[in-house]
Amino acid sequence: MEPIRKAAKRMMDILGLDGSPVGVRLLGVGVPPPGGVEKLQQHRYCQALMRARRGRHVLLDGEQLACPAAAAAFGFRPLTEALRSGKGLVGFGIVSDPAVGRTMFEGMPRLEPGRVSLLHLYPLDEAREAPDLVVVEDEAEKLMWIALAALHAAKGRRLRGSTAVLQAVCVDSTIIPFLEDRLNFGLGCYGCREATDIAAGETVVGFPERLLPPIVEHLEFLAKRAMPNCRQKKALHMLERRDTV
Repeated sequence: MEPIRKAAKRMMDILGLDGSPVGVRLLGVGVPPPGGVEKLQQHRYCQALMRARRGRHVLLDGEQLACPAAAAAFGFRPLTEALRSGKGLVGFGIVSDPAVGRTMFEGMPRLEPGRVSLLHLYPLDEAREAPDLVVVEDEAEKLMWIALAALHAAKGRRLRGSTAVLQAVCVDSTIIPFLEDRLNFGLGCYGCREATDIAAGETVVGFPERLLPPIVEHLEFLAKRAMPNCRQKKALHMLERRDTV
């Protein structure tokens, strides 16, 4: 696991991340849970990820997954009627037309029931097992460099971001990368912004573990010139000097 831990630490150092990238394991039925790991009670998935970002190794099962939308996305239990009909999103003040909410959930990528029995999340720089996925929450500018590095790993092919601006952590950053074997990104959502410490200027990306080495390799390259030049805002300062003449 040392290469994974080293890659996580390099990503943290290069980007100046506020917390750790999170390793996520989707454990199937019959797979024994790791020993000595904290079992969360009544947490949303985005809250479990918040715990791991801040240094805790945690487990979350379907019974203790408090968010009904995430529970349905992971295949733990059916979507509630309030959410399926779209009326729940009207109640939250997210949409004004239940048909819009209904369509949002009809298009929700999800795992088939029984595929996963337990979620294991942990700070990647302390990895003891290889993750299925890596999820990173932080400022949008920092995640931009991860996306650029992933684009380089994809030989320059444009990246696709898929989101309903709903379930940004569970669906957009975990399930879509898992099912489609690619990086996905969005702008966050009502749920994670209401339930976790994610800041207003922060968002989240997720990608399969296989992309971690090439992403970190290209972050090393970006850190030599492009990243410091961009962060120094040289072009802006030139414009400001022209404005003062």
